[in-house]
Amino acid sequence: MIGEGTGKGALTQEKIMGYECYLQENEKSAGTIIKYLHDVRALLSWLEEKGKGTSKENVLLWRTYLQEQSLTPRTINAKLSAVNSFFRYIGWEDCRVRFLKVQRRLFRNSEKDLTCAEYERLLKTAQEQGRERLCLLMETICATGIRVSELRFITLEAVQTGQVEITSKGKVRTILLPGKLCRKLKKYARTQEIKSGVIFRTRTGRPISRRQVWAEMKNLCKAAGVDASKVFPHNLRHLFATLFYKVCRDIVKLADVLGHSSIETTRIYLISTGAEHRKLIERLRLVQ
Repeated sequence: MIGEGTGKGALTQEKIMGYECYLQENEKSAGTIIKYLHDVRALLSWLEEKGKGTSKENVLLWRTYLQEQSLTPRTINAKLSAVNSFFRYIGWEDCRVRFLKVQRRLFRNSEKDLTCAEYERLLKTAQEQGRERLCLLMETICATGIRVSELRFITLEAVQTGQVEITSKGKVRTILLPGKLCRKLKKYARTQEIKSGVIFRTRTGRPISRRQVWAEMKNLCKAAGVDASKVFPHNLRHLFATLFYKVCRDIVKLADVLGHSSIETTRIYLISTGAEHRKLIERLRLVQ
């Protein structure tokens, strides 16, 4: 038993296993499933540790506990989203709680943003270290805006047509590949004797994992002179989004390219930095 319910029965491992199957059937990504299960187990462990039953009142106490851990409202809401989804699955709607209210941010902290210069230094360092696959992998993510989990769709067949069909989160979208990138990918495939299928693969032929990409990118940081906190796959996607929008100024088109269901999600990528926001205020010339 994981925790005693309040007149609802017990929360068991069987319920969690059933929830995992439910997420899989609803085509949630592997990363989402891992995170949701982690958050649900975190709540249940806390309830067990405190000797509390499963009720809305106690879930609210857990929410307060998370706030006391100095987690951001967005992080807390993400955890609540997972447990609310779990309670809906098992039919305990009265245990669901509201999200914390988050004020829309006017500007972001640019300290965690990867700049074009830093991106170029990462590529140069990878080349100097003879890490051709990593260099080309980073270029592919940054030139297309795909998620690291979508690298498996970059196949030789897709490269030969110049476009890739990506199925993710229940949606299918087409990504056009830049001509220069296609030429580099074809050349790499020839040197690696890849005749078909996924291009970014391990020695055993399996698609390279998210964890391996993350680790290999982190290993470049010191030699490239780039803060490790800036170096991770999603920041390459963020850099693509920022530069794409500067060229086309079409947030709807960008949302389609990134595979976002909501433009609000895309908007987060485009929030100006504090420095940019300050320049805008200065241009008002309201201080005499």
